[in-house]
Amino acid sequence: MEDLLQVGVITSTHGIKGEVKVFPMTDDNRRFKKLKECMLQYKEEWIPVKVQGARFFKNMVILKFEGIDNINDVEQYKQCGIFVDREHAVKLEQDEYFIADLLGIQVDREDGSPLGELTEIIPTGANDVYVVTDANQKEWLFPAIKDCILKVDMEKRRMTVRMMKGMEE
Repeated sequence: MEDLLQVGVITSTHGIKGEVKVFPMTDDNRRFKKLKECMLQYKEEWIPVKVQGARFFKNMVILKFEGIDNINDVEQYKQCGIFVDREHAVKLEQDEYFIADLLGIQVDREDGSPLGELTEIIPTGANDVYVVTDANQKEWLFPAIKDCILKVDMEKRRMTVRMMKGMEE
């Protein structure tokens, strides 16, 4: 499991006072209101920053970092990922998982036979869709609903899925 979890990416500057527009990569945008510290991934560096303020504009989050008060100082951080450590991550409910923890998990069919590896998660609004790639590089799509995702064992890094009617072997 990764120690840092991505919660957003800086898309552009906002105004001239050092604010940035952030595309959120979390289910709960309100988490940014409570965010006090985070890390920016700038090229090969990790830069710790303190969040001075957060507000919302359409589907974006406007963040202000402490000590960055000028558009010229923040311009370089466009397209940088924003990460938090697990200690500052939102608390998950039962049967909720971080995407970073699910990627790479081994997936088995209901009968116990191996299917492949979870390689991608596609957010759709209603529910996520899990992309499972088998040994022949064939992709299987599973909606993240209880009828399809029968069991997730994070300790063993295994998931059990039910093949829905119409899925061809």
